[in-house]
Amino acid sequence: MTDPNSVISARIDFALRTFGAGPRPVPAELEYDTLDPYAVAVVLHAGPSAVRWLFGRDLLSDGLLARCGDGDVRIGPAGDPALVVVELSSPDGAAVLEAPAKEIAAFLDRTYDVVPAGSESDWFDFDEEMEKLSYQD
Repeated sequence: MTDPNSVISARIDFALRTFGAGPRPVPAELEYDTLDPYAVAVVLHAGPSAVRWLFGRDLLSDGLLARCGDGDVRIGPAGDPALVVVELSSPDGAAVLEAPAKEIAAFLDRTYDVVPAGSESDWFDFDEEMEKLSYQD
């Protein structure tokens, strides 16, 4: 294990699929923090505000190869093999985004260089997290 506070990030331009028009660019950042080794955050910049989504690193990785996910986040290859599709839904709305598969894969490779697949539990203190939950009661 290296520095437990490592954060890996990448700026990637997503594209919002719209009906009746071409995709609209949406600047985004992908973030991976070793303090939460199971998760990846994507921060989408839509106009003056930003929207942050958190989902499993394995979901993003698996989504490069095959459609996966249930509920709020679904990820899978696009018809164009150079792209991956990210579908997000919430009670407030939904969005279908495309992103360059190579850039997503490169970001994930950097996260696996720091925390290899299967070693996430070495970086996560379950007892400490449970203590935090007990203080919220």
